[in-house]
Amino acid sequence: MTTKPYIQFFDADTESEHSLLGGKCASLQTMTRAGMPVPPGFTVTTAAFDAFVEHAGLATERTRLLASLDPDDVGAVDRVSAQIRRCFLECEVPDALRAAIHTAYDTLQQQFTTPVAVAVRSSATAEDLPGASFAGQQDTYLWIDGIHAVTDHIRQCWASLYTSRAILYRLKNGISDDGLSMAVAIQKMVNARSAGVAITMNPTNGDRSKVTIDASYGVGEMVVSGLVTPDNILLDKVMMTVVSQTIGDKHAQLVPDFAAKRLVEVEIAEDRRRVRCLSDAEIVAVAQLSKRAEKHYGCPQDVEWAIDNDLPDGSNVLLLQSRPETVHSAKKVQAAPPTTPRLFDLSRLTSTLKEIP
Repeated sequence: MTTKPYIQFFDADTESEHSLLGGKCASLQTMTRAGMPVPPGFTVTTAAFDAFVEHAGLATERTRLLASLDPDDVGAVDRVSAQIRRCFLECEVPDALRAAIHTAYDTLQQQFTTPVAVAVRSSATAEDLPGASFAGQQDTYLWIDGIHAVTDHIRQCWASLYTSRAILYRLKNGISDDGLSMAVAIQKMVNARSAGVAITMNPTNGDRSKVTIDASYGVGEMVVSGLVTPDNILLDKVMMTVVSQTIGDKHAQLVPDFAAKRLVEVEIAEDRRRVRCLSDAEIVAVAQLSKRAEKHYGCPQDVEWAIDNDLPDGSNVLLLQSRPETVHSAKKVQAAPPTTPRLFDLSRLTSTLKEIP
């Protein structure tokens, strides 16, 4: 019987096993191996999560509590959620697991001349499944500095598998908790000048000959969470020309406070709000990056990207995440006469940002 590893680096020469890495980390490892510009990092695998659950004796109690839940009884869901999450935050972590995380973190830091902050990102085994969108269901923590803060936030990510919202989503969508597990990405934090999302289709009508980019200043979580109105650019996927664009207000941005070792929200000056936050060359670079992800996976992609302030032009557009587009791709086409056009609904993909100082 093969023992599953607690740690797997993104550049590991192994297959991206979804059950071991979860949706997000499997994608990050796959994209790294494909030569995509992914910030370096590693996965604390589902084997680590499962070892913690077993060591803490949580499995039986968790199953008992979840089995009796009624999705219409929100109060009961909240109580069960709080009880399970408290266990994840307070129970002891096995020594071997703690040592593996410390060693991996030190190995990552050795790639840089000075210590770097990291993002700690949840990667559940149920996320990014066809027909379901788990964006924002679990937690992401940004600009985390030092091993003690990292290990604390790994626990927070594990616990976020059992927030009231996540539990209710699974109950209402018939997604079983049997075998559900959580991996966590530990990834170099990008010093983003601009960031956002790109979808390799037009989300207003499902037109796959287009690429849609939403972009704003600073770290991209304000875009994906809907906290700012970003620039919206629609490009022809073949010609790489702008078909239409709308300049968003972009009233604020998240930027690093290096002294405080955290992200802070700052207001954008009026003159910068009125202009597009990406150059023509950057728009094309983001679109091309998104097309590479779509070609690799063979289906429309929902891509998170950033332009790193610390890297030179031409190599500063980075891929943070790529997952299957789930809004239009999951729609079932209704039977209709050949002359009847197919109609698509407009839906905006969002996720929530949980800020931790």
